[in-house]
Amino acid sequence: MVFGGLAAGTGRAAPAVSTGAARPIATAPPDQAITRALAGVSAAQIRQTVNALVDFHTRNTLSSMDTDLPPNTGVTAAAKWIQQQFTAISDACHGCLEVKTDTFTQPGDPSPRSRVKVPTTITNVYAILRGNDPAQTSRMYLVTGHYDSINSHVFSNWADTSGIAPGANDDASGTAVSIECARVLSRHRWPATIVFVAVAGEEQGLYGSSHLAKLAKDEGWQLAGVLNNDIVGGDTTPGETRQDKTRVRIFSQGIPATATPEEIKHTLALGLESDGPSRQLARVVSSVGRTYFHSTTGSGFRPVLEFRLDRFLRGGDHLSFNQQGFAAVRFTEWRENFDHQHQDVRVENGKQYGDLLQFVDFNYVANVARLNAATLATLASAPAAPEEVRIVTGNLDNNSTLRWKSGSGMPPNARFDIVWRDTSAPDWQYHQPVPTADAGNSSTTLPISKDNVIFGVRACNTAGQCSPAVAPQPER
Repeated sequence: MVFGGLAAGTGRAAPAVSTGAARPIATAPPDQAITRALAGVSAAQIRQTVNALVDFHTRNTLSSMDTDLPPNTGVTAAAKWIQQQFTAISDACHGCLEVKTDTFTQPGDPSPRSRVKVPTTITNVYAILRGNDPAQTSRMYLVTGHYDSINSHVFSNWADTSGIAPGANDDASGTAVSIECARVLSRHRWPATIVFVAVAGEEQGLYGSSHLAKLAKDEGWQLAGVLNNDIVGGDTTPGETRQDKTRVRIFSQGIPATATPEEIKHTLALGLESDGPSRQLARVVSSVGRTYFHSTTGSGFRPVLEFRLDRFLRGGDHLSFNQQGFAAVRFTEWRENFDHQHQDVRVENGKQYGDLLQFVDFNYVANVARLNAATLATLASAPAAPEEVRIVTGNLDNNSTLRWKSGSGMPPNARFDIVWRDTSAPDWQYHQPVPTADAGNSSTTLPISKDNVIFGVRACNTAGQCSPAVAPQPER
């Protein structure tokens, strides 16, 4: 099935450029294996996951140091439960997952603005589904949500972890997406590797994800993309009329966090401030949404590209991966309700406060899980992105010559695809396939002025699943 229907095309206006023999980018056909996996996503299962996390009373990261918690409460009990879920999923697929924990001690900081006053144990839980193609298994894609929670009382006393902090939307919903992706994607095998993660310490300063991202960097993970899900519950407050259950926001960074001042200057001079790896990853999410959800009438579920790192005054775990040089994006519901985030559970002037189960739309979370799963499976099925992509700028002419090399583990039947868009357009509009015989170290000239468009090169398999595009750097 195709969830919500299949879009007939991109719905975008054609660019005002000379297109030569190029074609407008059309919606890629759904892959049968991915469609079967998405059919297994269950709103009822997601509800059970969120409910189980809420039942831990609090998942405040600092509760890991409490010695007098009632049984089956607190963040440590939640971490063990998540580990058990990944283990059960692995048992169902005959041990296909490597279930691991990343436990460390975050040093205490007594300064006034610190949210961790004393040394605190933090545990990330993750499960690895290794790719089945030896040439591509080292390439990895990761999905995460944070399982810790807080209430508003802690803002006056961070050491007090006794108050209820259900965290149903923030972020049991994102954790449920990660676990559900593990459940449905582990029933199949994919060429590249997928990692399913739940991190802690987010509310205190992204400590869990920062540690895991550094671990990935230090261990040399070939991490090609990270999907962070944070507040994806589709808040369902009675009387709310401005929430939109058909859309989920995809936040992404344009210029990499690791760029040097000289690289930033160079990027701005080329007009490539919207073409960093995270922004290209977001465009893949958008493309996948067009394939597996209906997007022509506005009645279906669809990702919306948000060309900024995150919301105002807020942050998320994707930043931790960005800071280590990895492409990462954030999924967040269309309209947040701050009465149901970081609030003590109470009724005040007839209004219910608190991040409670009753305000989560599990069908919405299921759609977010399907979008994540489809993106992970598409990326894990597609070839690696091309490398050393260049555009020749040695002569003054109205043509564009691009050169590139194959990414690691390029399948012999894969091909390349040159894509481009108007300099003012948010997403790719046209493409020019490069025949399979030319795949490898390739060079192609198009009758299009490089001054009028932004180019990219991506690698695609025979099923039409493509890597993120790579914008070319000038070469004389």
